[in-house]
Amino acid sequence: MEPSSARQRLYALWPGLAAATSFGICDTLVKLVLAAGIDVLTLALIRGVVGIVILFVYLRFGAPPAPASARERAYALGLGVLFAAIVYGLFGAIDRITVPVAVLTYFIYPLLTAIGGVVFGVERIGWQGMVAALVAFCGLALTIEAYPQHLSLIGLGFALGAAVCRAAFLLLARRELQRLDPRLTTWYSLLSSTAIFAIAAAATLNWPTSPDAGGWLLASVVGVGTAIAILTLYMSTIRIGPFRSALIMNLEPLLATVLSVPLLGQLITPVQALGAAIMLAALVAFQSWR
Repeated sequence: MEPSSARQRLYALWPGLAAATSFGICDTLVKLVLAAGIDVLTLALIRGVVGIVILFVYLRFGAPPAPASARERAYALGLGVLFAAIVYGLFGAIDRITVPVAVLTYFIYPLLTAIGGVVFGVERIGWQGMVAALVAFCGLALTIEAYPQHLSLIGLGFALGAAVCRAAFLLLARRELQRLDPRLTTWYSLLSSTAIFAIAAAATLNWPTSPDAGGWLLASVVGVGTAIAILTLYMSTIRIGPFRSALIMNLEPLLATVLSVPLLGQLITPVQALGAAIMLAALVAFQSWR
C-alpha cells in the first residue's frame, strides 16, 4: 500500500476507531467510578453536564449546523427521555453485573432496531439478516448462560432496557429527524436528558457524598471520554457513512471485554468468549447484509 493511500485510509477511519475506543474505555471506567462510591444517578448527571459543555464549545466554534425547525427541536428534546433511560440503564447494568456481559447485552440494539424497523415499516431485512440476528442472539445467550456465578436478573434487565430504548431512539430519529443535523439531535437530547437527571437528583436529595477524589476524577474522565466518543462518531458518519461506522463500533464491546481483565479482574470463561465471538461476528454479518 502506498504511503499516501495509507494516510487517506487512516484519515477516514480514525474518528470511528477513536469513538469505539473511547466508548469501550469509558464502559470499563464506569465500574471503577461506581466502586468508588459514586452512584449511578450522580455519574449520569456528571456525564451529561460535561457533555453539554464540550458539545457547546464544538457547536460554537465548529461548522454551524442548519437550524432545526420547531417540530424537530421538540422531537429531539423528547428523545432526551429515551436518552436518559439509555444512560441510566447501561450504568445500572454495569453496576450490577460484569462489564462484558452488560455491554454485550446492550449491544443487541442494532438487531432490535432492525426488527423494530420491520415491524413499523421503517426498513426491510432479508433472510440472511434474520439468520444473522438469530445467531447473534444465540451467541449472547451462550455468553450469559456460561456465566460461572449467579447473574443479577435486575442487571440484565437494565442492559436489555437500555438496548430497547436505544433501538426506539434510533427508529424515532430515523423516522422524524432524518434531515436534522445529528449534532443538533445529540445536543437537544443531551440537554433534556441532563435536565431529567438534575431534577431527579434534586427531588430525591441525591447529592454526592463520596470522599474518594480518584472516583470524582474518573467520573470526569468518563464525561469527557463519552463526549469525545459522540463527536468522533459524528465525524465518522460524515467521512465513511453510518454503515461503516456501525461496523467499527462493534469494537466497543470487544475492547470493554478485553480491558475488564486487567482493570477489573473480570475474567471470562472460554465458553463465554466463544459466545461473545459468535455474537460479534453475527452482528458484523447482520450489518453487512442489511
